[in-house]
Amino acid sequence: MPGSTHGSTHGSTKAMGAMTVGGLVVVTAYTVTLGSNGWLWFGWAVLGLLTLAMILTQS
Repeated sequence: MPGSTHGSTHGSTKAMGAMTVGGLVVVTAYTVTLGSNGWLWFGWAVLGLLTLAMILTQS
């Protein structure tokens, strides 16, 4: 069933995008409250790049 595979991939891309935005909110809140942590920002950047790669490979 090729259609169901494409649909689940689209859903996982949306979920990844939501995690990336949510991660940005969490990392920003952490930075405001407790100070900057380079590893958190690095992790968020990696998550963002993975999300971008998933979006670009969708088409």
